[in-house]
Amino acid sequence: MTDLTVIECSYTGQLHCDAKHVLSGTQLYTDAPTDHDGLAQSFSPTDLLATALGTCVLTIMGIAAKRQGWELGQASAIVEKTMTSEGPRKIQNLKVVISLPTNTTDAQRRVLKHVVNDCPVKRNLDPSITIDLIWS
Repeated sequence: MTDLTVIECSYTGQLHCDAKHVLSGTQLYTDAPTDHDGLAQSFSPTDLLATALGTCVLTIMGIAAKRQGWELGQASAIVEKTMTSEGPRKIQNLKVVISLPTNTTDAQRRVLKHVVNDCPVKRNLDPSITIDLIWS
């Protein structure tokens, strides 16, 4: 069985788009980055890809913690996206700095470091994108 998610995307002019998650009705907006004639007033499409990686990593860790019967707490991820400067425009590197609560045990940290490799976004990214996971 395939999970189907529908996202309606519309170009709204001046390099802006909006997207609606049909099931929930949640909307988000994009703008082109300044180096591509936009105003950077919102996420760019590649920013959303970087955001997807950061939130996926946190979600996968949350699922693992829940299944283990412990709280993940206030974990966070800061994603730094670097674009190529030459050749076709694409994401060159995604650096994800993952911070765990101070009360995370060594055993929990080992579990979390293992499960992030099952993040569907990470698994689906092109291998030409370098992904650096930094644990703090």
